[in-house]
Amino acid sequence: MHNGLAERLVREGLLAPDVAEQAQLRAQREGKPLVYYLTDQRQVHARDLAMATAREFGVPVLDLQTIDIDRNVVELVDEELLIRYQLLPLFKRGNRLFVGIADPTQTMGLDQIKFHTGLSVEPIVVEADKLSQALEAALDAQSYVLKALADADLEQIEIGGADADAGGAELDVDDAPVVRFVNKILLDAVHKGASDIHFEPYENTYRVRMRIDGVLKEFAAPPLNLAPRVAARLKVMSRLDISERRLPQDGRTKMKLSRNRHIDFRVSTCPTLYGEKTVLRILDQAATRLSIDVLGLEEPQKELFLHTIHRPYGMVLVTGPTGSGKTVTMYTALSILNNSHINISTVEDPVEIFLPGINQVNVNPRIGLSFANTLRSFLRQDPDVIMVGEIRDQETAEIAIKAAQTGHMVFSTLHTNDAPQSLTRLLNMGIEPYNIVSAVSLVLAQRLVRRLCPHCKQPRSAPLEQLRAAGFSAQHIEHATLFYAVGCERCSDGYKGRVAIYQVMPVSDAMAQLIMAGGDALALDAQARAEGVLDLRQAGFVKAMRGITTLEEIARVTLE
Repeated sequence: MHNGLAERLVREGLLAPDVAEQAQLRAQREGKPLVYYLTDQRQVHARDLAMATAREFGVPVLDLQTIDIDRNVVELVDEELLIRYQLLPLFKRGNRLFVGIADPTQTMGLDQIKFHTGLSVEPIVVEADKLSQALEAALDAQSYVLKALADADLEQIEIGGADADAGGAELDVDDAPVVRFVNKILLDAVHKGASDIHFEPYENTYRVRMRIDGVLKEFAAPPLNLAPRVAARLKVMSRLDISERRLPQDGRTKMKLSRNRHIDFRVSTCPTLYGEKTVLRILDQAATRLSIDVLGLEEPQKELFLHTIHRPYGMVLVTGPTGSGKTVTMYTALSILNNSHINISTVEDPVEIFLPGINQVNVNPRIGLSFANTLRSFLRQDPDVIMVGEIRDQETAEIAIKAAQTGHMVFSTLHTNDAPQSLTRLLNMGIEPYNIVSAVSLVLAQRLVRRLCPHCKQPRSAPLEQLRAAGFSAQHIEHATLFYAVGCERCSDGYKGRVAIYQVMPVSDAMAQLIMAGGDALALDAQARAEGVLDLRQAGFVKAMRGITTLEEIARVTLE
């Protein structure tokens, strides 16, 4: 970040010199502009910060509350670009586009807008917190199609394969109701924030379920005779073979909601006793926020995480079941590290988050493009940071360990229940203890729990014995305020959204000695507790005591 702003804030008496220096270091460490760090920490009033920024860089300043933002101007720029760089087009005068920005030094986003629109771009400084609110409101208005589409328009939504910009092959005109039905289901799923859609045929029924905030819920029960036609429609959309009903198939499709908004779907079909079950995974890039503050790490956990990922070499393992947010955690680390001085490569199955500036590879076992082969290739590509989607076998584990030992930072995932079990899993794969000790720096175990709806949650009395058993002191419990889920029109059963709980375990010297001595997961877990590492249940209780989630949610996703 430009030093001039910090110096100006000190000169104008808005920050003490030592505070300004510390803020710069922390902002750089977290991979965020100083303006946003100061806003998040509330160390300088947002208005004073905007005025000082404008004076420092000679850019005009504007209060967003004094103007009406033109939706047509916002639609000139791709939604993903606005979210990534936190920019908001405000108004257009001739060939000049005036763009609201909190940090004028972030010129890459302005250059991207200039390139994509062909317009001359003029920055205007606005308050960071108001910019975030206005941007969210503008994008919500831009996505009005999710709420306002009439049934008559459902046939016109542009849907096609992942490699096509136009809609897929059309069904017979008699199947227009099926087209409308499928399109409405997909729209409703995106609007409700679902992660998956299940189309399930049974002997006498046919049901559609959606996974919202990690929980499957029945959404529709269409007539049974629609099942084969819906399956055929989904196959046409994703460029699959509609005549093959005996074997599983995988594909992708895309729904274009507006000129600048599209949603990708990963499609999987599987033959069952009573027809083909089809599951769609929703890949909405606009909904994925890669920010260290969004993850849900507690402050000591965040400090440890940031310290470790900035090391020049080592391995960070993220563990948890499918759908626990491991990929978002790793990509948040990659986005913090992502700059023009670092070469980052990832290999995944498949790539689900697209991040400009890094090299992403999809594995393809049919042609021999496996995790291990791609990883070997990465080591000949002058890498600094490598991300392996998953360590599935000894060969991949050995190459990843070697990469971490030879001057590279490696991120990867394992499927284990907690952090200590990840280390014993590597031992069981045949990795030598001394290689684990020398390579692995940090292990994170995580789960996703549902957030309480802020509009309807109600306080409850704290079960003191349960909290004491989890290891919390009387002082902690005394100040705890627990809540229970109620439910209202703004949420789903009293919950809205999800947040992660973490067990963040560094491989300390004592832990290394245990591994070398052949210690099992129980011994490693005991050592982690002795070093003050919160397990998943304890981390969950911390969230519950802050009113973020409920004890029932913690019990649902963690082991006793």
